[in-house]
Formats: sequence, C-alpha cells, structure tokens
Amino acid sequence: MSFGQGGPSWGSGGPQEPFGSNTPDWAALADASAARNRRKKFLWIGGGALATAAIVGIVATAIVSTNSGNSRNDKAATELPAPEELPSNTAQPGPSFSSVAPPPPPDPHDFISSSKKDKAPLSAAGLYPGKKLTMGDRVYAKGPTSRTTGCSSATQGALGAVLANNGCAQVIRATYTREGVAVTVGVAVFDTEAQAEKAKEQASGGLASLSGSGVPTFCRGGAVCRKTTNSYGRYAYFTVGGFTNGKNVTKGDSAVFQAGDDLAEFTFQQIVQRGRSQASAAAGSSAG
Repeated sequence: MSFGQGGPSWGSGGPQEPFGSNTPDWAALADASAARNRRKKFLWIGGGALATAAIVGIVATAIVSTNSGNSRNDKAATELPAPEELPSNTAQPGPSFSSVAPPPPPDPHDFISSSKKDKAPLSAAGLYPGKKLTMGDRVYAKGPTSRTTGCSSATQGALGAVLANNGCAQVIRATYTREGVAVTVGVAVFDTEAQAEKAKEQASGGLASLSGSGVPTFCRGGAVCRKTTNSYGRYAYFTVGGFTNGKNVTKGDSAVFQAGDDLAEFTFQQIVQRGRSQASAAAGSSAG
C-alpha cells in the first residue's frame, strides 16, 4: 500500500479488516455444541443399556442358581431310601373260638337240694349269727339257740312223728324277742328235697318254743300262738310265736304276725345264701 495525494488507496479484492479481526465464528460454535449434545445423548443411551444388561445378568444368575439348587434337591429326594415293601397279603388270621359251649354256671338250688352236694358246715351260730336281727326298721334280740339230732324233742304234738317218718336228721332252733313278743324258729334238715317237701305237707302240731337266756316260757300250756310251716331245698322250717306274758294271740295282733314272717323270711334267705356260696365256690374251683 502506498500513500499519495488524495488519501489511501486499497488494492483489489474488496475491503479488508484493518489490522486483523476478533469477531467469533458463530456458525462453527453452533456446530460444535450440537456435536457435544449428540455425544452426551449417545453416552446416556449406552449407559442405560449397560445397566439393563447388568440387571438381566444378575436375574439370570439367580434363576440359574435356583434351578441348580432345585436340581440338587430333586436329586437328594430321588436318592432317599425307598419305603419298605409290605407283603401283598396283609390279612391276619382271626381269633379262633371253640365250637363247644361252656358249661352253665352251677345252680345254687342244686347244692341245698341233697346232702350229697350240700357239704358246707351247718350250725345254729351259722344260720343265726350275731346277737340281734334287723329286718327293715324292726330289731329283734336273739335269745337261746339249740341244735339236736333228736328231732321229736324239738316239737309239740304230731310234728315229731312227721319229722321222724321222713328221715329228719337234726333240728336247729333260735328264739328272738321284741317288745313283749317272742318267736322260736326251727329248721329241720333232711337228706333230700323230696323228704323236706313231704314233711311240710304232712305237718301237724308244731315246733316247741325255746326259752331261756332271759326269755320266759311262752306258747306252752294251751296258750294260743301263731305257727308257720315252709320248706326250701332239703330244709323244712317252722315258727311259733306269741306273747311272753302268756296272752293268747288273735288275728289283730300284727306284731306277732310280723315277727313270725320276719323270722321265716330271714331263715329262707340264709338257706338261699348257703346254696349261692357253695355254687360260687364250685364255679371258682372249676375255672381254676
């Protein structure tokens, strides 16, 4: 460049920035920013993909581990010992029963119907134990007792001959008193039931009252007294009852009737129990 008159002159090629220029290139800056944004987007997308892949890998590993554990459990289950085999025929033989019916229990009546089976001890104390007898609300004091093989001596009137003719072996007697009433009960013993029944049917006269041990004489010398006769098994039993003061008994004297019935009932029960005891003992002996 030259300076002459009239001012400076510029060469061809258009006007030029004097002394260089500091203005930024905006288009280039915009392109650079867009490139950076694209790189960041690609980084975010890539990072997310990697994270997803990592999670999928973890899950897959867990599934594989679980399946592996199940395989081991299945293998362990299949390796357990097999249950013991039971025999196909599990039926057990049932209980066997004898076709022979057991014998019937002994009949107590059989033991008091004949001297051949009636072997238990027999005494006045055995038939009439203790010092008193209670029947319901009635209490009787026991007085004298007696046992004799001379059957006629224990009777009055024709009864002695009846007992003797039918084979009487012994007579056991006992007297009980209550409130001025006295009753003697006597048991005549025979070998068979038929003899005892015949003596009962033929009975006449009566039992002789038994006094003593604080009991005055009663039902003697023509006094009217109440009498009963019965039998069971090989035993015939009798009662005679009245007043200790000698008064005659009338149909209205219920105390005398009640006392005679109580003594007869108790004697019957004692004979029955005698049969039961011997039958029970026989049953126990056969069972052993």
